[in-house]
Amino acid sequence: MATAHDSHAHYHSGDMDIHEQTSTFHSVMAMFKWGSLAVAASVTLLVLWFCTPAGPLPGIVVALIMVILGVAFLREKKSPAAH
Repeated sequence: MATAHDSHAHYHSGDMDIHEQTSTFHSVMAMFKWGSLAVAASVTLLVLWFCTPAGPLPGIVVALIMVILGVAFLREKKSPAAH
């Protein structure tokens, strides 16, 4: 019968390939980032449209400005070239 100590005998710290986990992490973070922008712009649009006397046009304009600024601030920055 194998013990808990025996199950760790084949593990070597630092030897695992973590590219798949890293890729999944970056994908989830991107979904949260862009999803948050979409939710914020949608809520702003709907609140200005239906909960204020402003109407649909100001809601659309403000939501569009939020999306443009959000894309500008949230997009991936280009890393400087290695020398």
